Amino acid sequence: MLQPAPASRQPRLELIAVGGRPLRAAVWTAQAPAGRPAGRPLLFFNGIGANIELMAPLADWLTDRDIITFDMPGIGGSPSPKFPYRPWTMALRSARLLDRLGYGGKVDVMGVSWGGGMAQQFAFQHPGRTGKLILAATAAGMVMVPGDPRVLSKMANPRRYIDSEYMLEHFEALYGDSGGKDDHVSRLMPPSRTGYAYQLAAMAGWTSAPFLPFVKARTLVLMGEDDRIVPMINGKILAGLIPHARLEMVSGGHLFLVSHPAQSVGLIKAFLAEDDVETVVQPKAA
Repeated sequence: MLQPAPASRQPRLELIAVGGRPLRAAVWTAQAPAGRPAGRPLLFFNGIGANIELMAPLADWLTDRDIITFDMPGIGGSPSPKFPYRPWTMALRSARLLDRLGYGGKVDVMGVSWGGGMAQQFAFQHPGRTGKLILAATAAGMVMVPGDPRVLSKMANPRRYIDSEYMLEHFEALYGDSGGKDDHVSRLMPPSRTGYAYQLAAMAGWTSAPFLPFVKARTLVLMGEDDRIVPMINGKILAGLIPHARLEMVSGGHLFLVSHPAQSVGLIKAFLAEDDVETVVQPKAA
């Protein structure tokens, strides 16, 4: 049975220049039980507009490994970007950031929502550096089956990060349930308008569908049963396209990692604990 998360451990925060632009990065150092080796480091990609602090609870659950993440340009503590960027350029920066932080080998990779697209891009672009892949509440980009238009219109509005009252008022409509609402809202750091707009634009026209059949990593796809933003059918599409993927449904809506952490993290821990098996990738038949 999954035990409650321990008291918060504090990350090491650094502003690191990568590709000529500074990014605020965070590293949570592993606290593995005595006599046990630390697990493989985990590189985490957050959702759109989401700052480092919003994923801190996940680090409290996964204490047996280093966890690395960073604020996208114009988000949290990273300065606003001067130029637009694309997923492949940020995947390249992510690899260089790992190098700067001293992680030259394989890392497991996880992405949530918008960050799930980044995780897919990283796994395809850097197969030699990707161990396992975890995709939560995400889709294959422009070919996704869209959610409720009324909810999506609120999702695209940066006001949900800038105005805490707006977020509290629309939290359940946005995310499917209200579990963990107050704690989540208390961790918000408003993005810059440029940063948020460039994040939206980065995925315009992007899709992972053509390359997912060539992703080598063993993959866990997690989807919320009541997700109004990224319906569960998108998880079935991902799991159908990635050769070594399996789909697990989780109670709750889009923020099931926040509202149902025990169930979500239980699945993640079990997946990460599985023995690595070398696989030969063969694209799935259409």
